[in-house]
Amino acid sequence: MNLLAALGRSTRAQLAALGQAARLFVQLLGLLPASLGRFRLVGEQIHFLGNYSLAIIGVSGLFVGFVLGLQGYYTLQRYGSAEALGLLVALSLLRELGPVVTALLFAGRAGTALTAEIGLMKAGEQLTAMEMMAVSPVRRILAPRFWAGVITMPLLAAVFSAVGVIGGWVVGVLLIGVDGGAFWGQMQGGVDWWYDLANGVLKSLVFGVAVSFIALYQGYSAKPTPEGVSRATTRTVVVASLTVLGLDFLLTASMFSI
Repeated sequence: MNLLAALGRSTRAQLAALGQAARLFVQLLGLLPASLGRFRLVGEQIHFLGNYSLAIIGVSGLFVGFVLGLQGYYTLQRYGSAEALGLLVALSLLRELGPVVTALLFAGRAGTALTAEIGLMKAGEQLTAMEMMAVSPVRRILAPRFWAGVITMPLLAAVFSAVGVIGGWVVGVLLIGVDGGAFWGQMQGGVDWWYDLANGVLKSLVFGVAVSFIALYQGYSAKPTPEGVSRATTRTVVVASLTVLGLDFLLTASMFSI
């Protein structure tokens, strides 16, 4: 009986948390016009989330491009198709690695910062003070950060993919000796603007919504203690990473299997 009671309490708590998350998500979506009306707040968060994440995104994209150039060349060389290295690098980055790796890095860098910031504001009773002054924390604090994350993610994914292509070019053309004209020509001829590029942008938008919301919700629902904030920050990385990988499978299955 004690086991059943504990299971029932756990299930009820999980359902309550799911309901609170759904209510908060709908509220954030409804605050899009208000957030765009005060775009200065969103712009400040875009600078905070995007500019400070640019270094890790750029360096990671460069090294991923290096690895794709090496692995792709050694694989394509077996079949006499080394000239298609540019197409392989571009498709790998635009379809999968660009949005997914950017989302994982964004969750580890910007997502944890959002969770810690909101959690510390809650622990310091700043959110409660705003409510006492009839100022909605969701409208003033959470919504600008949410929409800034949604806007920032596709931009960072584009930077990651562009730097990755350059990295593949450096390894394939400058170091290994693949023909530069074939590298860029195969890429331009094989990459479809809608089927490849637009689907990659759509993935990054979905990942931006998921990671930003998870980070904000974990901070907003964290216990107002140092231990509670630290646990919420850890949950942000774990939950956001698993969500990104799960969504990637679902989006890939629906986009590229039709």
